[in-house]
Formats: sequence, C-alpha cells, structure tokens
Amino acid sequence: MVTMTLLLLTSPLLAGCTGGGAADDTIRIAFMIKDDYQNPDEQPQRLADFISAQTGRPVEIYPISNDGAAIEALRFGHADLAFLDGGAAWVAWKQHGLEAIAADQKSDGTNSYTAAAWVRNDSDILSLADLEGRDSCHTGWLKSAGMLMPMGYMIGQGIVNVSGDASDIESLRTTIENHFGDASIPVSGQLYYGYSGAFRCMSEGAGDVAFVKTTSYADHCAGNDWCGDLSDYRMLNPTFGQVPSHPVMINPGAQEQGEIDSLQASLLALNTHPDGAGILEDVLQTPGISQVTSESHLGSYSDAISNIPGIDSYFDEKYAD
Repeated sequence: MVTMTLLLLTSPLLAGCTGGGAADDTIRIAFMIKDDYQNPDEQPQRLADFISAQTGRPVEIYPISNDGAAIEALRFGHADLAFLDGGAAWVAWKQHGLEAIAADQKSDGTNSYTAAAWVRNDSDILSLADLEGRDSCHTGWLKSAGMLMPMGYMIGQGIVNVSGDASDIESLRTTIENHFGDASIPVSGQLYYGYSGAFRCMSEGAGDVAFVKTTSYADHCAGNDWCGDLSDYRMLNPTFGQVPSHPVMINPGAQEQGEIDSLQASLLALNTHPDGAGILEDVLQTPGISQVTSESHLGSYSDAISNIPGIDSYFDEKYAD
C-alpha cells in the first residue's frame, strides 16, 4: 500500500472575523498529492466531494508534505483527522495525546499483521531464549516486523539486553550484533532483503531464524524453489504483537464529539456507499475503513517498540515538520 497522509482540517473563526459573523464551516483535506495524475480517478477531490455530501459541509483540498506536518496540525487544533503511518501515529498518541478512531484495511480486510519468528522444523531452537548466539535473518534496518517488533518485545521481556547508549537508535545494531551470531540486515536490492528475503535466508541456512510475519510462508513460498513444504517450518511462541495499518488520528481536545462522530461516519460510509469502493481503491488505496481505538490498534505495537533504544529521538527526527 502506498503510504499517504490524509488530513481533514477545519479553521474555526471567531464571530465577526468573516464579516458575516458566522464561523467558517469548511472541512479542509490536506493530502500528499502528486504533481501529475495520469489517472483522473486518483484525484483526491473525489474524496473531498464524498465527505462534503456525507457531512453537508464544504470541503477543500489542502496539500501537505509529510506526516510531521500532520502531527503538528492535529496538535495545534488546525486538523480534524489525519491518516498516519504506524510510527507517526505512535508519536501522536504517546507524545501528544492524539487518538485513533479508524484505520485503513490491508488486502485481506484486517487492520494489522502479526510479527513472528520462524525456524526450520529440524532446528533445536524451541523458544525465543534459545536464539542467543544463533544467526538471525532480518527484513532490513528498522523494519517493523523484521526488527523493531521482535527486538522490542525481547528487550522488554529481558531476553535481550541493550548494548550501548539507550538513547541512540544505533545501539540497536550493537544489541543485535552482541546477542545473535551473524545477523543478516540487508538493504534494498540485496538477496535477503524484505519479508521474502528473510524467509529465504532462514530456508537456505544462511540464518537460523527469520523475523517476519505469521503469514510469511503463505505469502512468499508459492512457486519458489528455495522454499520447502509447510511441514519443514514452525513458528516460535509467543509472537511479538500486531503491526498496525495506517490509523486515522484526531485531537480529542480540539473538536466537539459530534464533529468527530460526523467525520468518522463519513469515512465509514465509504465501505457501503455505491461510490465508496472506487474512492477507497483509487484515492486511498485500501479495500476499506474500520473503526478502532488507540489501544486496540496501536497497543501491542507501542508495547514492543517503546523498548527500542533511541526510538523516541529517531521518530522525532523522522517526523519533524
């Protein structure tokens, strides 16, 4: 799914400031737009028109550049809603008290996937504690299921000890190198990069464990001669938690509950309205929108990544406006 950011911005004006004494009721959708839309169906104005019809309020498109701008808009009460990626949503929730009210769906209709460790079935590795000194296959540097979730979980459980400065994200690399034997942390373009690559790394014996997803065998083994039968593999328990899809965040202190409910209802209406499917697919690139809470959608993700050394500073820099 292409990462995108959607904001629904309002600018309440004091009585008398507009000349007519009425507040500006316009909903402004701030959207990371393309310079050129070769496919007109992808134009975010379709979403604006839909929300306007659902809420009975005028809607405008307001271009933005990044998730940091989204967080700042929500923080200071200029934004009603924002679609953020998981990391940005975690910052918004934990550092600024923003809340999730909905989330986009993945291709299977769920709002998350579960991070897990896989080993070959003939391995003598029986638990997460047995991984010390073994060769590990990660999907890449600072990837959610391939690194942040498993490392955060194991650090939190006392299975892995942090090596280095607990305020520096680079200490995570030192931690991995000190805990495991040889760690495969590939970059894009290398053989073992990504979910498929990490599973292949373990399958071919380049590593003893692959940090991927619970669905990785089904996702990546069909038609690949490097992959064995499902019976050749097993997952270790417990799993590491859920990696969230893009949640819709609000600032609960900046708007009335009725306004929040109306905007939430307009988004959920995309699932059932005759015009909704096309907007979901073409504009938002998701099969649907689900109602969630911060705890249900971000809770296990937060529990794990909060233990990563330097994660606060890393995300603060990544999402700086």
